[in-house]
Amino acid sequence: MTTPGRAWAAPLVALLVVAGAPSAGAPFAGAPSVGSTQEGPTFVPVLLVPGWFDTAEDMAVLGGRLRAAGWPADLVVAVSFAHPTGSNRDHAREIAEAVDSLLSRTGSERVDIVAHSMGGLATRLYLQEHPTRVRRAVFLGTPHRGTWAAFFAFGEGRAEMLPGSDFLRDLSAGPSVPPGVEAFTVRTLLETHVVPGESATLPGVPGWTVCCDTHWSLKRDPAVFEVVRSFLRHGVTP
Repeated sequence: MTTPGRAWAAPLVALLVVAGAPSAGAPFAGAPSVGSTQEGPTFVPVLLVPGWFDTAEDMAVLGGRLRAAGWPADLVVAVSFAHPTGSNRDHAREIAEAVDSLLSRTGSERVDIVAHSMGGLATRLYLQEHPTRVRRAVFLGTPHRGTWAAFFAFGEGRAEMLPGSDFLRDLSAGPSVPPGVEAFTVRTLLETHVVPGESATLPGVPGWTVCCDTHWSLKRDPAVFEVVRSFLRHGVTP
């Protein structure tokens, strides 16, 4: 059933996606609890970081495709934010808790992160504060330099996503991503939630532009997934 908040937000406000599962990090079920396959090296744990307003269910397609591609179920985790429309600074701390838990549970030294929309801003802040714990990061439709569509949003995340915000100025003061972290951006030519669309790119970071996905379908499109899968497994970009 569509909630009143979702109906109000859908045209432009549904900028981004936030996982809303009850725990700080919940694995997707349905695959063996192992870390390697007969055909390739050990899989690195993957943390899925949604953005503004949505729930973990919106990341389920991406999680399911990772499992189908060989990632063990307990290595694919979606973070849940206490306040889905809240501050990226708070979200970065919750990402830190989820990563610490994932590393402790799996024994891995680093994780990979796939972030959609506003979740990419919190991810970048986390990378600045913990540069050695992430191997590769993918940003799907993230408003790195802000979006004018944030005027239609609410919560603390709204002000942080506006172009020229103090949060974005602080975030851009350093490198796009820390040295040693491989990163990749994906944007769509049909973007109506990241305005201007170039905001979904990062200086010095390779990116891929697709047509004609929507902001929402970036995390569900099979072709986008193949690019994400290749980058996470092999560091290969289009």
